[in-house]
Amino acid sequence: MKIINQGMTRFRRFRSLPVLLGGMLALLLGACSSPKNISYFKDVPDTVKQKMMVEMATYNTPVIQADDILQVTIQTLDPASTALLNQQNSPTWPVAGTSGAAGAASANSPGYLVDKQGSVTLPLVGKISVKGKTTGDVQEQIRVKAAEFYKDPVVNVRFINFKITVLGEVTKPATYVMPNEKVTLLDALGMAGDLTIYGKRENVLLIREIEGKKEFVRFNLNSSNLFTSPYYYLQQGDVVYVEPSKSKVVSTDAARLRNITIISSVLTLLVVIFSRVNF
Repeated sequence: MKIINQGMTRFRRFRSLPVLLGGMLALLLGACSSPKNISYFKDVPDTVKQKMMVEMATYNTPVIQADDILQVTIQTLDPASTALLNQQNSPTWPVAGTSGAAGAASANSPGYLVDKQGSVTLPLVGKISVKGKTTGDVQEQIRVKAAEFYKDPVVNVRFINFKITVLGEVTKPATYVMPNEKVTLLDALGMAGDLTIYGKRENVLLIREIEGKKEFVRFNLNSSNLFTSPYYYLQQGDVVYVEPSKSKVVSTDAARLRNITIISSVLTLLVVIFSRVNF
């Protein structure tokens, strides 16, 4: 009788394991199927009869810093002089990290590297200080100097390495070289193919370096307050990170799910074996 009772006790103990395993798996599946907050700008009226005006953030023109690469072109009335100024004397510097939509910029782009002292050396113009100035300021500075040698020169200055990095839950995470200086957060996300369905739209992180220090800013894409943020317009070197949701973490952890399935199968098999042996 004692042996029979011990066998029944063991049987009940092992018989409860499938129930426990079933509960664990149900919790995991529930986590995978949790609702996702995927809409942008939820506070904007969804009817055409209502209009909503939002005051845009102020755009601050980016300034040139050390290690930037500038493209400088000088057009004159003399084609030979123009070719000389813009081809022979334009060194080539590597532009790292170009990818995807940034493919318009080649791996090596002609330009002038701003040295650690914040200066560049140009043909005809010589060495000039550009650190802390906008491209428009430098453009006028070069034009005045070139006007001493050529009549009505046309000067254009732009960043070659104005790059933004987009990471996390986007379709095409990469470092993108932007075609112009006026870049918004939505522009960067658009170039990266938009957020995936698993990206946290209410918790997009911007990382910006200012004078050797990192600055962290959070955005909520569900709110139109995004457009009023002073960080809405991005600066050279900004990093945008889209955090994955919990459902993404669970659904993409294939190894973990596979291990859970294997362990569940093994435990179920053990339950069957022990229950038959002890019964």
